[in-house]
Amino acid sequence: MRQAMLRGWRRRCPACGSGPMLQGYLKVRDHCPVCDEALHHHRADDGPAYMTIVVVGKLLTPLMFWVFVHYRPEPLMIAVAFSIVAVALSLYLLPRLKGMLVAIQWSRRMHGFGAPSA
Repeated sequence: MRQAMLRGWRRRCPACGSGPMLQGYLKVRDHCPVCDEALHHHRADDGPAYMTIVVVGKLLTPLMFWVFVHYRPEPLMIAVAFSIVAVALSLYLLPRLKGMLVAIQWSRRMHGFGAPSA
């Protein structure tokens, strides 16, 4: 599972590690273009968005508190700065966490992964 998760983090096929998993920003390909592994079975749904919100919140909340206590910036300045950081971090993490979630499902043979082809 660990290797599949690392491949998913890199947005690569969990089976071969060289083919791209995503087509565009978040759309998962139906099949890997390199090894032809079926990827359409995934059920990521809202999981990646939820994990992104949790990770960004856990990272930025203590940092925001620390910056406010030590530097006492203007409230508008801290709101603008941390909003930009939160959006940038979310855009970076979302496709990577989606890749990891699909790779976990693939490695655990969940939702039809590993089922015999018809």
